[in-house]
Amino acid sequence: MEPLLVAAFYKFTSLDDHTAMQAPIEACCATNDVRGIILLSREGINSTICGPPQGIMAVLDFLRADQRLADLTWKESSAATQPFRKMRVRLKDEIVTMGVPGIDPNHTVGTYVKPKDWNALISDPDVIVIDTRNDYEVGIGTFDGAIDPDITSFRELPTWLNEQLDLQSQPRVAMFCTGGIRCEKSTSLLKEAGVEDVYHLEGGILKYLEEIPETESLWHGECFVFDERVSVGHGLAPGPYELCRACRCPIQDSDKQSEHYREGVSCPRCAERTTDQQKARYAQRQHQVELAKARGKTHLAS
Repeated sequence: MEPLLVAAFYKFTSLDDHTAMQAPIEACCATNDVRGIILLSREGINSTICGPPQGIMAVLDFLRADQRLADLTWKESSAATQPFRKMRVRLKDEIVTMGVPGIDPNHTVGTYVKPKDWNALISDPDVIVIDTRNDYEVGIGTFDGAIDPDITSFRELPTWLNEQLDLQSQPRVAMFCTGGIRCEKSTSLLKEAGVEDVYHLEGGILKYLEEIPETESLWHGECFVFDERVSVGHGLAPGPYELCRACRCPIQDSDKQSEHYREGVSCPRCAERTTDQQKARYAQRQHQVELAKARGKTHLAS
């Protein structure tokens, strides 16, 4: 059986008619047996989709027929099984939510650094390297020497930057994220604040892991991805993690040995954060998942 193709892409561009675009895109994906998620907003598009290679290319061709998306580029990887349950085309205020009005990567953005040049940049002791992702993502992998802001949401990053960086000293800052989209906004934010030397990894961690051999890599661990593969490593090979169905964070076999782990109910990360009522609800959901499995069917929560 031919492997499925996974395509991840985004583009900041003015889409004032994004509401009208929703239904035609959904129809194109359904026709071509493509699943995943596409976010549409006035500021652009952000997506990861998976399906048969010809189906993915048909959807990409459909999108690129729009002149505003004509130069859309994407990152490719493969999957042995479909990592998405369904296709969702969602309308959003922002394609990546930072919550700072007036930030426009089409107007101001940091300097793109290609994966082949990234090692040299982040090895410079005068460069501050910042991982812009959430704490559970950083927890399973990051670059040598990168600072972890310890945030639970991208919305928290602007406050952290304001409190932790001396912007008046004109620091040299390099930022990275999964596919590059969060850095479009975070570098734009710093540039708007007057910081001149701001850089970000072009194509994000995924492009770096695709292009840079492990023997030359400064990346350690796995890269969290927002689908059922959960994580990928060098060469974009699927990693050893799966999701806790309660908190949606990555777990591995060692986490399952914890007294706090209950399948579908809790893991060491979330066991003490959820209420008894929430755990009871998760347990009921897990029971439905197991009943569906016994009948040879797949429950939507599985």
